[in-house]
Parts: sequence; structure tokens; C-alpha cells
Amino acid sequence: MADKDAGGSDGPRETAPTSAYSSPARSLGDTGITPLSPSHIVNDTDSNVSEQQSFLVVVAIDFGTTSSGYAYSFTKEPECIHVMRRWEGGDPGVSNQKTPTTILLTPERTFHSFGYAARDFYHDLDPNEAKQWLYLEKFKMKLHTTGDLTMDTDLTAANGKKVKALEIFAYALQYFKEQALKELSDQAGSEFENSDVRWVITVPAIWKQPAKQFMRQAAYQAGLASPENSEQLIIALEPEAASIYCRKLRLHQMIELSSKAAVNGYSGSDTVGAGFTQGDKYVVVDSGGGTVDLTVHQIRLPEGHLKELYKATGGPYGSLGVDYEFEKLLCKIFGEDFIEQFKIKRPAAWVDLMIAFESRKRAAAPDRTNPLNITLPFSFIDYYKKFRGHSVEHALRKSNVDFVKWSSQGMLRMSPDAMNALFKPTIDSIIEHLRDLFQKPEVSTVKFLFLVGGFAEAPLLQQAVQAAFGDKCRIIIPQDVGLTILKGAVLFGLDPAVIKVRRSPLTYGVGVLNRYMEGKHPPEKLLVKDGTRWCTDVFDKFISADQSVALGELVKRSYTPAKPSQLVIVINIYSSEHDDVSFITDPGVKKCGTLRLDLTGTSGTAVPARREIQTLMQFGDTEIKATAIDIATSKSVKVGIDFLNY
Repeated sequence: MADKDAGGSDGPRETAPTSAYSSPARSLGDTGITPLSPSHIVNDTDSNVSEQQSFLVVVAIDFGTTSSGYAYSFTKEPECIHVMRRWEGGDPGVSNQKTPTTILLTPERTFHSFGYAARDFYHDLDPNEAKQWLYLEKFKMKLHTTGDLTMDTDLTAANGKKVKALEIFAYALQYFKEQALKELSDQAGSEFENSDVRWVITVPAIWKQPAKQFMRQAAYQAGLASPENSEQLIIALEPEAASIYCRKLRLHQMIELSSKAAVNGYSGSDTVGAGFTQGDKYVVVDSGGGTVDLTVHQIRLPEGHLKELYKATGGPYGSLGVDYEFEKLLCKIFGEDFIEQFKIKRPAAWVDLMIAFESRKRAAAPDRTNPLNITLPFSFIDYYKKFRGHSVEHALRKSNVDFVKWSSQGMLRMSPDAMNALFKPTIDSIIEHLRDLFQKPEVSTVKFLFLVGGFAEAPLLQQAVQAAFGDKCRIIIPQDVGLTILKGAVLFGLDPAVIKVRRSPLTYGVGVLNRYMEGKHPPEKLLVKDGTRWCTDVFDKFISADQSVALGELVKRSYTPAKPSQLVIVINIYSSEHDDVSFITDPGVKKCGTLRLDLTGTSGTAVPARREIQTLMQFGDTEIKATAIDIATSKSVKVGIDFLNY
């Protein structure tokens, strides 16, 4: 079979090799990799049944871009899902089951408060004092937008100061952990231990592996689970959670948008599941604050198991896009220089203005005719006059922005058209993305479309989706649409094996050496060592983009240390969005992580001359996992698969 390197020839970018060896062009005889065939084996043992019993309760945390919350269910009565207690200090016109994802740190950078409490405290600070405090909101998007996410990635607080993202995420998760344990203890009348809880944290399905691993690290730092006890924490994908919940809905728990309300003759006690026939396909559109995630599932009855039909797609088209358009509008009226200054000099007033906008944003509707008034904070009006030397009213008259007027009560008066225009770019992106998805053959026979997530409450989005796709499938909105993911995540924590088949979002593999074949391999890849002709940089594919993988299905490879004495093997993992990859140097192929085999402590008395370390990788779960054994001794080998610190 092929001899193979572990260093990956990335050219000059790798100054000091991260592994114990350098690239194959410089030194050979590194780890021999023997791709065994068959490389797929299905693991039939249902490992998650036995460990299930040890947790008394499942707590799911929906860590959203704009709002967050938790829900739980005792494993003894899984049918009963409790959504967390009501929060203090809600906003008018916004239901309080979830709390804003906002966090406040003291000037000394210690945790102060979260949610409404953080917002209200920050708001009441004296402006000069407020500049010292660190207030963060909508920070989850940073994990989606950062291409080279690491444990050291920074976030910027409202006052412009930088803080470590990992710390903020850990503080937030720790806050939820404490709140949930306190509520559980109050309910049970006795102290609830963290070890009694299986935690579930939701993330967007379109998040890449590093962002999922980042969430897991933050959860370890917050004490929800530990690397030794990693099973205690499950990462759930938001639209999957929504999907699990939607298939259990009863008819009175949903609103059907389509006028085709000949509801196929089900009675009110039926679930949609009863409306589901064997093999029905449906799309879940999870539109939240930051991202929109699209998942396509097929249901297998009678168990209601789900199978993913097409890899998760979507993008940063959440309701934040509407806030961003509003900010652009303010820049157009008052000048970008002023808005930038105002945000830094009066951070609390800026937060106030965005809260005022939020409540009017929720009042936008396709058939609205009367204007929407947005109160400008006094310090905005005051600071503008100091900054420009003329009034806000003057700026509005001069700006030529149609549809936005000044009202004498100190408000911006927006016509419904002006508000609708702020929604348009985001909604257009969502519709366009859905159109692309419906072009795919796997999606053409979809019967239902579920609209879920906080942004699904927007009548403008509902109307746009209905107009574009109402003739293709039945469009359904669960009644408590903002809590769909939260409740589904609890169900997922109770039975993680409910999703039987997923699709890999990317092609994954490693670089190997193969015997050089004249005419088949390019001459620049030829490498001669000890008289043998090798072809370098060959991409050994573990799994292809959009390939179906069953839960528990394993990809199997064997690796051999270069020298018997070698204690650590580090193998670079590469990924690509395309599935026709031949070499790790092909365009679009990126190094995305490492597989690290730690052989210390596995060597018995007699180590065979050629050790074979068999590695099993799982791609069918919400995270990529790996295990390994030393074939000679049948001992398990410590294996780390890392997409963050490589």
C-alpha cells in the first residue's frame, strides 16, 4: 500500500512543522499510512443507550444571536418540557420566555450580569462611568464570520475595548448553568448536582467544525462538562432540533400560511406526524437573529426517525441584517462620522436607540398603512447638535431621505415603505437561497416547509416565503415559533439517535504517498526515495461533500509510526467544498485540522517491528469524532481531532 507522510506539504507556509516531521519533499519514511478497504464499517452497537440512564434531566441551552434561553425535561417524564421561568425586566411587546443575549463585565473585567439585567444596569450608569464597563451584545455572529477562529479570538465591547471571545461565551454558559441548576433545585426541593444533568447546546447547522469545537471548549471552561466526560454535553444543530419538534406538532399547535387549508382531513388531535406519510420530505427554514439555516429531512415511520437529504445550507441572513440597514439609514441622514462617534461616546444611548428600533421592527407588516415612530434618545439629539452645530430636524430636512420625517415629539417617523425597505435585502437573500435549494433534485418533492426561529415571527418574511413557495408545498409556522428550537433540543438530548442519516457539508481527507504511475500522475509530484518512485500529496478521501453518512458509520484507516520509538503521530486533515479532489494542493483544498495519535503508555513488553494504529472516524454525528486502537495490543490509543489549535 502507500507510504505516507504526516506533515502535509503545504509549501513554505509551514515554517516549523507542527508535527514531528517535515513535509514529504524534505524527508520521507514518515508514518506509513495504509488505507484499509473496506473503509466504511457500520457500528451496530447502540452505545448511547447505556449511558442515557445516568442523567436525571436534560437541559438545553439555546444560545441565540439576539436572545437566549433554556428548557429542560426530566428523563423520567420526557413528554413534559419545561421552558425556563419568566425573566425580570422584559421589553414591551416582546414575550419574555427568552432573554437578550447581552453580557456586562465590570471595569475589572469580571462577570456582572446577563440579559435584561445587564442591559438595564448598563443603561442606568452615568455616561462617563459607562465607558469603563464592558457591554457585549450580538456577539455570537463572530464565530460564524471569523475565518481563522482560535481560542484567542477577540470580541469588541460597546466601548471599543477587546475581550477574549472564549471568556465571554464561557461566562454566558456558566450563567445559564447556574440559573438552570438553581431552578431545578427549587423544583426538586433538594440540591441538584451538575453531574445529574445532560447539557445540550444549540448551534447553527452551517457552522464549520472550529466554531462547534469552540462552543464545546467554552462549555468545558464554564464547567458544564469536561474533556474526560465529554458525553455529558451534546452539540445540537438548530434546524435539526426544530425539525425534531415539528414532526411532533399537533394541528392546533401550528399556523398554516397557505390558503390551501383543506387540511387533508386530519382531526385536531392528529400530529403533523399523522399528516406525514411514510417517506415525506420537508424543509426547515430556521431564521434567527444572525443566520438562516436550511435543512431538508425525510421522515421514516413508525419511529419517526429522520434522514437528512441534502447538506445544510444558509448564510448570515438573520434579522440583524435589518438592524444593519437601519444603521446605514441613520448614517445616510446624520453622517457616518457622527454615528461612529456616537456609538463610542454614548454607548448606552446607542443601545437604547436599537431597543426602540427593535420594538418598531416587530410592528412592521405587509398591510400596515400608518407610520412607525422611533424615539430618539435625548442624548442623541443633544450630541448631534454639539457635533454638527445644527439640529436633528435640520439634518432630516436636508437629507433627502424620503419616507423618514421628524415628528415634534422627538421621534423619527418612518413610513411603512421605509421600514419594509430595511427588511428587503435580508428577505431577498433568504428567498434567493431557498430558490436555489428548491432547484436541487433531492428537494423538488418537498411536501412541507416549516418556518421557525425568531425572525419567522416577521409577517414580511412569512408573506415573502408564502408568495414564492406557497404553490410548491405547505408552509407551516409552529405557534411558539421562537421556542421551537429550544424544545426540539431537549427532545434531541433525550434521544440523540433520532437523526439516523446526515450529509457531510465538506469533503475531508489526508495527504498520502502513493506508488508513482507513469501517465497517471503529474511529473512534478514524482519523488524518488531508496529507488522507489512515489507520488506525493495524494488526497486520501475520508468522506465527500454531501455524502450520506449513517449515525455510527465509521471510516477506518490504519497508520504506522515511522520509527518504533515514536510516541506521537500527527496527521494533517484537509477539507474542500468540492468532491472531486485528487491532490491536497488542488485549488479550494485547505488544511482544516489535525488528527493526533498519542502512543505513550500503549507499548507492551514486545513492540512489533511494524505497529498498526487503527483509527476510526465518525462523520454521522453533529461533531466529527475519532477513536483509535493499537492492533498488536488491542489497547485503545488516545486520539485528538482538533479543528481549532492546529
